[in-house]
Amino acid sequence: MKLLHVIILSFSFLVCNAQNAKTNLSISFDNLSIEDAILKIESQTNYKFYFVKDWLDKDIKINKKFTDVSIQNILKDIFKGTLLNFYITNTTDIILTKNNAIHDIIPDTEISDALENKQEVNPIFYNDDKKVIEQKDSVKEKLIKLGKEEVNSVQKKYKISGYIRNTENGKPIINISVSVKGRAIGTSTDTNGFYELMLPTGSYTLVIKSINVKTQKKILVYNDGEINFNLVEKFEALDEVYIETKANRNVKEVIAGVTKIDVESIKNIPLVLGERDILKVATTLPGITTTGEGSNGFNVRGGKTDQNLILLDNAAIYNPSHFFGIFSAINPFTTGEVNIYKGNIPSKYGGRLSSVFDISTKDADTKKITGEVSVGPVTSNVTVEVPVVKGKSGLLLGGRSTYSGWVLRSLKDKQLKNSKASFYDVIAKYNHSINEDNDLRITGYYSKDRFSITPDSLYSYSNRLMSLGWKHRFNDRHKGELILTNSQYQFDIEFDGDFNTDFNLGYKNNETEIKLEANFDYDDTKELSYGIASKLYSIHPGEFKPLNNESDVSPITLDKEKGLESSIFVSGNYEVNEKLAFDVGARYSFYAFLGDTTQRIYESAQPKNVTNLIETQDFGNNEVVKTYGGLEGRLSARYFLTEDFSVKTSYNNTLQYIHTLSTNTTVSPTDTWKLSDKNIKPQRAQQASLGFYKNFKENQYELSLEGYYKTFNDILDYKVGAQLLLNESLETEVLQGKGKSYGIEFLIKKNKERWNGWLGYTYSRTFLKLDSQFAEERVNNGNYFPANYDKPHDFSAVINYKLTKRFSFSANFAYQTGRPITYPVGVYEFGGSQFTVFSDRNEFRIPDYYRLDLGFNFEGNHKVKKLYHSFWNLSIYNVLGRNNPYSVFFVTENGQVKAYKSSIFSIPVPTLTFNFRF
Repeated sequence: MKLLHVIILSFSFLVCNAQNAKTNLSISFDNLSIEDAILKIESQTNYKFYFVKDWLDKDIKINKKFTDVSIQNILKDIFKGTLLNFYITNTTDIILTKNNAIHDIIPDTEISDALENKQEVNPIFYNDDKKVIEQKDSVKEKLIKLGKEEVNSVQKKYKISGYIRNTENGKPIINISVSVKGRAIGTSTDTNGFYELMLPTGSYTLVIKSINVKTQKKILVYNDGEINFNLVEKFEALDEVYIETKANRNVKEVIAGVTKIDVESIKNIPLVLGERDILKVATTLPGITTTGEGSNGFNVRGGKTDQNLILLDNAAIYNPSHFFGIFSAINPFTTGEVNIYKGNIPSKYGGRLSSVFDISTKDADTKKITGEVSVGPVTSNVTVEVPVVKGKSGLLLGGRSTYSGWVLRSLKDKQLKNSKASFYDVIAKYNHSINEDNDLRITGYYSKDRFSITPDSLYSYSNRLMSLGWKHRFNDRHKGELILTNSQYQFDIEFDGDFNTDFNLGYKNNETEIKLEANFDYDDTKELSYGIASKLYSIHPGEFKPLNNESDVSPITLDKEKGLESSIFVSGNYEVNEKLAFDVGARYSFYAFLGDTTQRIYESAQPKNVTNLIETQDFGNNEVVKTYGGLEGRLSARYFLTEDFSVKTSYNNTLQYIHTLSTNTTVSPTDTWKLSDKNIKPQRAQQASLGFYKNFKENQYELSLEGYYKTFNDILDYKVGAQLLLNESLETEVLQGKGKSYGIEFLIKKNKERWNGWLGYTYSRTFLKLDSQFAEERVNNGNYFPANYDKPHDFSAVINYKLTKRFSFSANFAYQTGRPITYPVGVYEFGGSQFTVFSDRNEFRIPDYYRLDLGFNFEGNHKVKKLYHSFWNLSIYNVLGRNNPYSVFFVTENGQVKAYKSSIFSIPVPTLTFNFRF
């Protein structure tokens, strides 16, 4: 009987408790910690909690009021944003867990997922004393739990991400490998040291590895999570990390036609006067050429020099050269990364037809003062990195200057012997890590050149830019950046002669851009990028005025030009399966030419000249004069034929609303820029490419073969004898026509061992067609003719050989077909005067170009703890003394037309340069 009473009482107690568990509660929390909130629930109910106090975050305060709410929903609310899960037993006991959850049953999906993923569990064996006696791989590390398990989640994979930084200076470690042990899953860090992986729930070992750095962490994945690494790198290994971690990118990357330059390794390449030059190194790679030695500008896959967008920290540079194109205006000591897009240009870039040179300045050291100094025969370079807020922000300062005119004085030309030239450039960058989600970067840059070829003329030109970038991480999958830039290019010519014709001529080009771009990682197979941008062009085409009061010249000021180019862009990267992937993008650009300006209107179906001028139209400030626009498509596809062999194809079409006006073959400091208006249309281009990429011997060798075909419309050229400078009616001097370019590029590269370097060969052709029903607007009878920069054969070889770890030998060989030129072919008399007859435009060619350079490099000892690390470079430019022609020109002497050839460096030029880091 007593037993029956006990059973009845016990059953009644359980029923009451069960009912109590289903009863809703009304309770409030007034700025309570999680622990105090739990205690309050226990004091006002029959619930009993079981937990570890260390799991409870004391900084979290709860201000909530619940009315008639279930205990389950109350706990879900107050534990939101923490790693706490809970389980309510059949009684009133509540068990708290951290990260993981307690399941009543094992769902069928868990079993199927485990079988599909073939998850391997490292078993732990115990002896009688419950001590670990064996663990697979002998890894005795603390297990890191990531994320909070969701009981009813249907998500199969979760994002694991974080930052990898250098412990000593707080800088991000870029391009370091992050992989999952025992699985074919891996990635590498970006320029911010950020990585991300997609993994199913389970336990893994993350391996962080480079040549001289290796560490690993055991993790248990429940949900999305973050794990950061702080590593110590050895100084002498820094120049090798890049090669190891990027070795297979040429095969894996979906976007075709991308060239990346390892800034650290170019110190071994012998170049003129021992000056490291990023852009000159770019010309040794297939598809990127110049018109000749000492020339400025680049021709990429048959494009004109103005069709390249050169960006320094997202701001445009219009003339990236010093000293007649002999030196680059980009400081190699302050440069962190260089990406050149010559095939499929990503949709976030626009405004140019042929290529984008995206150059990023490196971040300053935030832990200690460091620097680098270079002393050469012509220039000196100093770079210093200073922490501002230790571990969070730093300031990078860099400057270069020339201090000798002996180069010009050593040339054979008598006029050049008496000439002078000087230049300098300075750069400053401030980087600040506000927190894990926000980074700020501000860059300022200025360069100036002054030169005088004749004693009565002084030329000067300058570049100035400012760039501000704010990066924000909304969450682990969604990141964005707000960018604001301003760029200015200007030149001046001062003439002070013997007569009263002294003058000053000035020109200025300014652009300001604001851009918002974002990136969203949907999962490990899909990625979305999108954004908007707007750019304001402001061009002062020229101002001609007297230099002094004695000058008799009449002042001329051309109307200011202004244009607004806006765009919206989106792109997506989608991996269909392990072999096939696509990168698809679109960019819609809209351009408006704005007043205040005067536009000339000509008769339709008639050539543009003064006799066919109908009227002039005046437009007020910011009034829309003419609009253009269009959709630009981007498409790339990659397919793995084998694990280390891929085929890629791409297509893109581009628009360009700004043009260079020049009758020179190469870029000149006095080249001016012209915006599209009522009379000049924007240039358009389309390009398709197909390429094969193969790596050998564990990525020791890279091999690529890529072909392309490109067409141009409304390409800008000029009439014979055109006057472009200070011309108020430029549209009467220029022509717009068609063009086509095609070629094949071959590259073989060796990344490791004692012998390393690359061999590159390009066969390419570029033709223009300027046709019209009117003879004055027709060139070469309207037929296709070679462009000024058409050079079918281009071969380069860059070879380095390490004699020891401190001594190395390097060589650089280049060969190019001579560029086209127009020759005089005869004379005729008319009205008692003699006139020269010229060939068809670009019918002949100047002699072929070839050059061999040699260098010897000597590094100081590789001790980590020393005052400074030194590097000597002895180089000989043009060892063979080849008298390569820079230009060919013709002079009439005594009634005869004579041809002359000018050269820049016609003899070997030895250079000794000393560099050291501290």
